[in-house]
Amino acid sequence: MNDALNLAGRILIALLFLGGAAQKLGDPVPVEVMIAGIGLPVWLVWPVAAFNLIAALGLIFGPGVRQWALILAAYCLFTSYFHWQLRADPWQVTIMVKNWSIAGGLLILASSGPGRFVWRAGVKR
Repeated sequence: MNDALNLAGRILIALLFLGGAAQKLGDPVPVEVMIAGIGLPVWLVWPVAAFNLIAALGLIFGPGVRQWALILAAYCLFTSYFHWQLRADPWQVTIMVKNWSIAGGLLILASSGPGRFVWRAGVKR
């Protein structure tokens, strides 16, 4: 049961990053406007979209679920800074708090590991 819950949790967290990748790839303009508004180059939307996609798949399938959880936790904490720069918009503060909460869940996942439901390909956890 714990392994099934672990997998379900990984999938649910990964959906956030898969959705972010789809949103950035499908309609990059809102993200480009946001990142340009805080002084970053708009081309960053593409590597961030690729990272969101790859990291989400790594979180679901592994190998390296613990490492992906740690990397994504750091990503959530790091990107919170940019949402804080837009704090005049209360929604951006809500996104920042959500990012910190997701980071907390990812840190718990990193500490507990992926359970038995992970693609192994000869990799030991």
